[in-house]
Amino acid sequence: MIVYYVLILLSSNAASLRRDKSILFSRNTIVNLLYCSFLALNILILTSFDTGIGLYGGSFNVTSITHVFHIFIFLISALILQLTAFYPRKIWIKDMINKMGQQFNIVEYPLILLFIISGSIFLISTSDIVSIFLSIELQSYGLYLLSTLYRDSELSTSAGLTYFLLGGLSSCFILLGTSLLYTNTGLTNLDGFYVITNLFKIENNYLNLKDIIYLDRDLNISLIIMSVGFLFKISAAPFHFWSPDVYDAIPTIITTFVAIISKISILIFLFQLVHYTSNFLLSSKYSWTLSLLFSSFLSLIVGTILGLTQFRIKKLFAYSTISHLGFILLALSINSIESIQAFIFYLSQYTISNLNAFILLIVIGITLYPYVNDGALKKHYLLDKINSPIQLISQIKGYFYINPFLALSLAITLFSLVGIPPLIGFFAKQMVLSAALDSGYYITSIIAILTSVVSAVYYLNIIKQIFFVKPEYKLNPIFKNISFNINNHNLYSISRPLDLSEYKVNIYNVVLSSFLTITISTITFILLLFILTPQEWLSIAATAALIMFNL
Repeated sequence: MIVYYVLILLSSNAASLRRDKSILFSRNTIVNLLYCSFLALNILILTSFDTGIGLYGGSFNVTSITHVFHIFIFLISALILQLTAFYPRKIWIKDMINKMGQQFNIVEYPLILLFIISGSIFLISTSDIVSIFLSIELQSYGLYLLSTLYRDSELSTSAGLTYFLLGGLSSCFILLGTSLLYTNTGLTNLDGFYVITNLFKIENNYLNLKDIIYLDRDLNISLIIMSVGFLFKISAAPFHFWSPDVYDAIPTIITTFVAIISKISILIFLFQLVHYTSNFLLSSKYSWTLSLLFSSFLSLIVGTILGLTQFRIKKLFAYSTISHLGFILLALSINSIESIQAFIFYLSQYTISNLNAFILLIVIGITLYPYVNDGALKKHYLLDKINSPIQLISQIKGYFYINPFLALSLAITLFSLVGIPPLIGFFAKQMVLSAALDSGYYITSIIAILTSVVSAVYYLNIIKQIFFVKPEYKLNPIFKNISFNINNHNLYSISRPLDLSEYKVNIYNVVLSSFLTITISTITFILLLFILTPQEWLSIAATAALIMFNL
C-alpha cells in the first residue's frame, strides 16, 4: 500500500499546482484505500476456510476476521478523506466560505493518515510482542502529528502535546506489560503464549503446583498492566480524562479520524487477546478480563453522568464515546459466542453512527457560514470558521428552519446512538444486554440499561435545540439582495452552451457537494432501514463469532 502510494504521490506531485496538491493527494489516497480493500477481499477467499496464515516469521497472523476489519478500516478511512478531497460546496463564494482553508492546504495530511492506517492494520494482525509495540506506536505517532497538524491553532497544538505526553505514558504501560510477559514465559510469539495459557486447563502431573500458581498470577498481572495501556489509548474510564479536552481542541476533521480509527484496531486486538487468554484459570479465582469488566462499569457511569453537564458539543460526543465503550467492553469481557457476535455488531454500527455524527457536525458548520448573530453588527455566528465551526450546542438552535434534511439526518443519528427502536443502535444494545444476562451479569446489565436511559437526556437536549427553539442567527445582509455571476471557473462542467452573462445564482442556490450529501444520505438510510435487511450484517457477525470458537 505504501509503495503504490509513494509512486502515485511522485507522479501527481510533478503534474499538479501547489494549491491543488492536498486535494489531489487526498483523492489519490481514497483510490489507494479502495484498491487495498479490493486486494483484501480477494485474499479473504483464501483465508476463509483456514485458521490463518503466518507472515514474517510469525510476527503477523492473517485470518478471515482480520481481513474483514482491514476492509472495514479502509472503507471508513476513505469516507473520512472525502472531507478534504472535495470542496464542500459546488460554487465558491469568497465571502461565504474560505475555499483555501487549512484543510485544503496541508499536503502532509493524507500521508500521515496512511501511516496511521498501516499501524492499525498491523495491530489487528499482530502475533508477536515486538510487533504489538511497533504497530501501536506507528499508529500513535501518526495521531500525535495529526493532532498538531494545524500549526496556526494554539488550541490544537496544546491538545496535541497533551495527547503526546499521556499517550507516551500509556505506551510505557504496554511496554511494561509485554516485558513482564516475556520474563514469565520466555516467549515473544503470542501463539506460543496462547498454548501455555490453554495448557493450564489440563492437569499436568509433571509440573509443580506451586510453580503453576505463581505463573498464573504473574501472567494475570502482566495482562492487566498491558490492558491499562490499551484502555488509556481508547480513553475508557478511569483513563478517560484526556479525551474530552483533546477532542474539543483539535479541528473537527481531525477529531473525526482520531475518535474512530484508533479505537477499532485496539478493540479488535483486545478481542483476540481476550478470547485466547480468558479461560486459563487454575489457581486464581479472578482473571485479568475482570479489569475490562471494571472499566466497562466505570465507563457506563462516567460517560453518562459527566455528559449531562456538557455544553460543548465535541466534549459531549467524547463522553458519549466513553459511555458506548462501556457496552463494547462489556461484550468483550464476557467472551461467549453471543457476546462476540454482539461485540462485532456493536463496534461496526457505532463506528458508522459516530462517523455520520461528525460529518454532519462539519457540514452544518459549512451551511452556517453566511449567517451572523446580529445583522447590524455583522458578528459572525461561528466561533472558528476554518477549523471547528460548530463548538457549542447553542450554535445549532433552530437549525431545522435552515436545512430540515440535515437536521432530520442528525436526529436519526442521535436516536440511533440513544438506542431508540427500530434504529440499528437499539439492536446493538439489545444484543449486548442479552449476552450479558445469559452469562449472569445481572447487576452490570441493570447499570447499562439505566445509564442508557439517562444518556438519552443529553442527546434529546440537542434535538430539542435543533427542532423546538427558534434560531438566533440571521443571514448576513451582504447576501440578501445580490446575486453572483457564473463564469467558467465556477462551474464544474457545462453540458451545453450557456449565455453566462445571464446565468446567475444567489445564496440560496449554493448547495453542498454531492460527495458529502450521498455519504450522509447513505449512512442515514443504513441506520434507519436496518430492520428491513438485517441478514447480511448479522450473518457477518455470527460467522466471525463461530470462526473464533472453531464451530
